[in-house]
Amino acid sequence: MLVGLTLLIALICVLLTLVVLIQNPKGGGVDSTFGGQSANQMFGAAKSTDFVEKLTWGLAIILFALCFLATFFVSTPAVEGGMF
Repeated sequence: MLVGLTLLIALICVLLTLVVLIQNPKGGGVDSTFGGQSANQMFGAAKSTDFVEKLTWGLAIILFALCFLATFFVSTPAVEGGMF
């Protein structure tokens, strides 16, 4: 179960990375240095930015929940005779 959960977390991380990279930048930042205006034209209408932002938040919430759930499947070995 933990292996499957870990693979799902890795998939969500990759998707979240891709979604963040295609987002429309709110400020100047690094994107304006490397031709951000042409990237904005490539991805289409302004409605798509709303969808991408909602997708980002959704993936981030799913990632948090899966990481929290994974902690219940990880067992820590008992330490004998030690301080911890």
